[in-house]
Amino acid sequence: MQARAEHSHTPAEMDLDCGCSHDHHSHSGGGKKSLWPVVSLIIAAVLMAAGFILRLFDSLPEFVSNISFAAAAVLAGYPVLIDGIRALLKLRLDEHLLVSIAVIAACIIGEFPEAAVVTIFFQVGEMFEEFAVNRSKKSIAALTEIRPDTANVMENGTLVKKRAEEIAIGTVITVLPFERVPLDGTVRSGQSSLDASAITGESIPIEASAGTQSLSGMINGSGTLEIEVTNSYGDSAASRIIDMVENAASRKASAERTVSKFARIYTPAVVAAAVLLAVIPSLITGNWGEWIHRSLIFLVASCPCALVLSVPLSFFAGIGAASKRGILVKGGEFIEKLSKADTVVFDKTGTLTTGELAVSRVIPAPGHTEEETLQYAAGCEYYSNHPIAKAIVAAYGKTDEAAIADFQETPGHGASAQVLGKKVLCGGKAMMERSGLDISALPPAQVYVCVAGELIGAVQVSGTVRDDAAQTVRELKQLGVKHVVMLTGDNENAAAQTAQACGITEYRAGLLPEDKVTALEELRQGSAGTVFVGDGINDAPVLATADVGVAMGLGTDAAIEAGDIVLTNNRPSRLAEAIRLFRRTIGIVKFNIAFALIVKMAVLLLGALGLASMWAAVFADVGVSVLAVLNASRILRVKQEKGR
Repeated sequence: MQARAEHSHTPAEMDLDCGCSHDHHSHSGGGKKSLWPVVSLIIAAVLMAAGFILRLFDSLPEFVSNISFAAAAVLAGYPVLIDGIRALLKLRLDEHLLVSIAVIAACIIGEFPEAAVVTIFFQVGEMFEEFAVNRSKKSIAALTEIRPDTANVMENGTLVKKRAEEIAIGTVITVLPFERVPLDGTVRSGQSSLDASAITGESIPIEASAGTQSLSGMINGSGTLEIEVTNSYGDSAASRIIDMVENAASRKASAERTVSKFARIYTPAVVAAAVLLAVIPSLITGNWGEWIHRSLIFLVASCPCALVLSVPLSFFAGIGAASKRGILVKGGEFIEKLSKADTVVFDKTGTLTTGELAVSRVIPAPGHTEEETLQYAAGCEYYSNHPIAKAIVAAYGKTDEAAIADFQETPGHGASAQVLGKKVLCGGKAMMERSGLDISALPPAQVYVCVAGELIGAVQVSGTVRDDAAQTVRELKQLGVKHVVMLTGDNENAAAQTAQACGITEYRAGLLPEDKVTALEELRQGSAGTVFVGDGINDAPVLATADVGVAMGLGTDAAIEAGDIVLTNNRPSRLAEAIRLFRRTIGIVKFNIAFALIVKMAVLLLGALGLASMWAAVFADVGVSVLAVLNASRILRVKQEKGR
């Protein structure tokens, strides 16, 4: 996977396309925030309070209190006015321009108290909104800080810090206690533990010693490790995670696209409605002041910021919360698709099984026992390095090396040896047929065992079923997934055993990669959404065909490129957790949309009827925005499920 030269989106640069400005004016200088906005707001509030107090004295002319209100409006409102002018010059209808128009018009018609109230409470709301948004962004941005920029390299007996992107594959780097691992590699020396939670979401540390695979972004424990680099900086696990999180903003969900389109139409339409509300009734009644005042309330309440802030932030918070659990999502559209999928299709090897082979069944021929069959098979395979042979030897576990002689192996066929003084053959169907043995009485198996010319049994070997595979299937069914299917290239026997162990009733065996694509296309018919979960390079075509492709682990580049979601810790149970999390995300998105629209429409209607004050309009703008953003940020605080 190529490292990208630059990132098009970062968590702090989410696309909030509403035609509104969301800078929120920190007025920072030299990277440090100024206190002046807060101080000026306090002074403005004092001036507004003074204005109301002055109005209690009947002997004072009204213009005295109006001066105090006007000063409060200017002091609190000048940043809004400046941004309003900028928006006008760019022909952009944003919240600052709308509020500026409302404040100026309020002063013209003599509503100085309203002007002061609007500017002060608008600025207070902006500050709360900025706080809420920044807090959420910081939580998400923390995910992109898992990759160190430097690595320690020993040169002439001295540790030297070098830029991680300059370190070549094969270089041995030193990771000191409590440092983050900067590059993927294999531990060559040292003993420690590795905190992999930032990568896989697992809280239990990994014991690290010579031969342990380490990934960039892991945190070293109390020991020093020498690690040989196996991946470049741009191809490291941390880089892949950062790329996926940062690019996720560009893959928008349909709800985000709909809200953006709605905002571009809605804002000009509401402004036009406000103008008509000010002009037409005034021409009929002659009461210009009253109808202009109502139109100002209409203007202030009209900005769709609550929608355009909270909806993308909700999706990005969902992506951030998933990343903390070792679930990497390439965009909001896949949150939406996964939340409503009703068909989940699993590959077998490396997905429901670990890929580590184990004896699943020993079938003795009539007149022989399982113990006898496995004993001779283990003796014959004892010196072989083939994964199937190792699984058989491990299953027996008590082979006497002294009882084995004359070992020979034929690659692709099997092995032969003298075991306990008898000639033993162990191999597949081709080896047995070449030896003139009839295997039709036994079920299909990877290894048949022949002792002194007699077929005594067979051994079936399959991948070890993952400890959470059956739990995953149960949870998916509890979540309302209608079809859980397994597709595999393995034989019928191996497929049946794995399916039974996982609680899967529908499976298809003996499939080539193109057959899996065809099978998935059949399953898509009438489905609300299909999910395919696989790990290998041969799964890339079917991962790309599914509505949502889920790749297991940070394994092959092809699978990760084709997958829309990556489960970094190779645990299928994360899929059920992802569905729950994403359904909650979609629920919050829908609530925020409904809440914002109901409040805004209510205030717009009441404002037009003269039943809503400017206070209500300010709440409908910044107040609803703050509440919606805070609600969206709840996704980041969803607790990770225990026991995963």
